Amino acid sequence: MEVLKPLSDFFNAIENDYRISITHIGIYVALLQFRAGKGFINPIRAYRYEIMDIAKISSPKTYYKCMRELSEYGYIKYASTRKRNQGSTIYFVDS
Repeated sequence: MEVLKPLSDFFNAIENDYRISITHIGIYVALLQFRAGKGFINPIRAYRYEIMDIAKISSPKTYYKCMRELSEYGYIKYASTRKRNQGSTIYFVDS
């Protein structure tokens, strides 16, 4: 698997998508980094604080908003649990 392909595909997909902000990009890249650390599995299970730490985001509200929007826009599929003892499931959508 070409390591940079998912990132390159994402940037190609968002090239003309005015809805995507730098925060969305930061979270998506953080998800890719987290996924790489897990052996490129799909889906991944992650806690909010793990992704927020990698993306350098301090607001849970911003995190949830961007994750919901990335899911609505079709870049990921996000199944939030919002339970402290269980990570959310994040599926990467193939381009």
